[in-house]
Amino acid sequence: MEPTTLTTARLVLRPWEPEDADAVHRACQDPGIQRWTAVPAPYEAEHARAWTREIAPAGWREDTEYSFGIRLAGPGTLVGAVGLHVRGPAAYEVGYWTAAEHRGRGYAAEAVGAVARWAFTALGAGRVEWRAEVGNAGSRAVAEKAGFRVEGVLRAALPVRGTWRDSWVGGLLPADLGMESALPHLPAPGQGPAVSTAP
Repeated sequence: MEPTTLTTARLVLRPWEPEDADAVHRACQDPGIQRWTAVPAPYEAEHARAWTREIAPAGWREDTEYSFGIRLAGPGTLVGAVGLHVRGPAAYEVGYWTAAEHRGRGYAAEAVGAVARWAFTALGAGRVEWRAEVGNAGSRAVAEKAGFRVEGVLRAALPVRGTWRDSWVGGLLPADLGMESALPHLPAPGQGPAVSTAP
């Protein structure tokens, strides 16, 4: 897929570029990012260079992951990251982190919402999934603020530095954002109304 830039009221989400490496390296020194995400720990400058120059651009070229740096509109300050991982036909999983000094302002939820809307419109996603290790309250708060419905716990679903960890899982459907789905959704009995198809 051709790299895409998204905008919100406060943010610009753009694909990573080599000049982002220093800002990524600084942000990923945060113990919280290293504890709760899949970034290497310790996080070295070479990891940031490889991410911004090779790994993230390859995700766009190979249609495996669409990764964005989250920047403040205007000053362009890096405040976080959000990525959409391709899990199968019309199936995607979102991941994100926020730099420590920018937490608590709703930037991650705003960015996740923008990426989800893009997934539903540009990619034809029927569902965007969120997963986080059980106990990652910050990630869960972002997901819920963005409209995700927490659906349960998956046992031994996340490999983290040599161990399997249990994972919360949640889903976001187009209808949760007041959007129409490309295909009809037929919920299980007692799980809510069916959603009509787009014209």
